[in-house]
This record gives sequence, structure tokens and C-alpha cells, in this order.
Amino acid sequence: MFVILRKRHIVGVLMCCLLLIGGPIAYRTAAGRAVETGGAVNWGLSFQGEKGNTPVVDASDDELKPYNAYYIGDTQQQKIYLTFDCGYENGYTSSILDTLKKQEVKAAFFVVGHYINSSPDLVKRMNDEGHIVGNHTFNHPDMAKIQDKASFEKEIQSLEDAYQTVTGQPIKKFYRPPQGKYSTENLKMANEMGYKTIFWSLAYVDWYVDKQPSHDEAMKKLTKRVHPGAVILLHSTSKTNAEILDQLITEWKNQGYTFGTLEELCS
Repeated sequence: MFVILRKRHIVGVLMCCLLLIGGPIAYRTAAGRAVETGGAVNWGLSFQGEKGNTPVVDASDDELKPYNAYYIGDTQQQKIYLTFDCGYENGYTSSILDTLKKQEVKAAFFVVGHYINSSPDLVKRMNDEGHIVGNHTFNHPDMAKIQDKASFEKEIQSLEDAYQTVTGQPIKKFYRPPQGKYSTENLKMANEMGYKTIFWSLAYVDWYVDKQPSHDEAMKKLTKRVHPGAVILLHSTSKTNAEILDQLITEWKNQGYTFGTLEELCS
């Protein structure tokens, strides 16, 4: 969801993270969707009620399905889908991959161009170990501001080319909009390129590198808010995520959840 250039510590996009708690908007539609001037939509969640409840989101299935866009699986099944956004490598992905291998869980990693160029060995490892590497665009711009097809396709195709250069294989066509910002036209263009757009139904504040949540805080939020069909978004830059992941997956399994793939989500 955001990119920080390691060593320089320049935050490329932090506003995306505010989507979980709200952000600047121009108005709200009748459906409660956060909409900016120009038709851009901020993906957002609201967790309400008791443990395991499905969150309230800013779009309806009727708005998303025509464009093969997804944020949640079957809410009648105890299956969840684990995804990571990878803006840059912060030293924790190897540990995350080790835990996933130990737990026999497959995940999806949405990467940007900087990640592929700086960490090709990790990208190859993700691929070799059976995880999905998804398209988070090459430069991580606000895609909702891109309305012409040529510019949209350039962001997507540049990442495709980088991935194929590193792995020798075409990327699997799963797309996550940077910052969670999109427009209906974006969804249409992604769909025309053969992509499934993947949002999320569970996330928490894990992106501040110098202000990481405690293990207890993270565990409580992620085990309380998990729900049937959850598409979970974590950041691979998070030290806490790497350290709790084994315990977290074990607890989710103890709660009766199994782990699905994005192919299963979109089937």
C-alpha cells in the first residue's frame, strides 16, 4: 500500500494507510461510499459488533462483481485469504516466507517495481514456493487519477515485464490498487486486461516502521476481527507481523479457519 525507499526513509505514500480510519473526502454516496472529487473511491472498512462479524465496506458486491473485483470470500465458510503488500524490503520477508512454509500456508504478495528491482531473489522465492505474486503497479501512483487507458496499462504492463524478467514466467493476473484508491473506470480497465482486482476485508495499523504495534495489540486485533471469508492485508515491512505470524496463523487455525488462495477466492 505504500513505498518507502530504504536507507533514505522517504515515505512515498502514507495516505493509503488512512483508509482504514478514514480520509479526506468530498462527499459520501447513498451507499456510504467515500468518494473524492473526480470519481475516485477510497477503499475503507468499519469493524462493528462482536468477534467474527463481517466488516462494513465502502462498496457493494453489485458494484464490484461486473469488473471481477473482490474483497471477501464465502462468508459461510471458515476460509481466509492471506495477502501482503510489499512496497520495499525491510528485512522481514524471509522470515515471513519461512513461517508460511512451516505452516503450509500459501499467500499472495502484491509487489511494486522497486521491490522487484531491489529484491529479485525474494520475488523468485515467493514464486518458487507456490505463492502468488500480484500486481501493485510499477510506480505505486494514485491510479484513480489515471483515466486514460494507455497510462493505466503502462503501470500494469511495466510491472508485468519486470516480473517476467526476474522469474521467466508471466505474472498471475491479480491487481491491488495502490492506496486502495480506484474508480469504476479503473476497475473496467483492469478487467479488460484480464485482471482480478483484490481489495481486503481485514487490516490494521502495521505500516509505521518506527512505531510498530506490540505483539499483544496486533494479536488481539487480528484474532478478534478475523471473519469467515476474510481477505487479510498485512505489510511485509512490519517487524511485528514477522514476529507474530507463526503464533497468529496457529491461532487462526485454532479458531477453525483454513487458508485459501486467490484462485479459489475468484473461482
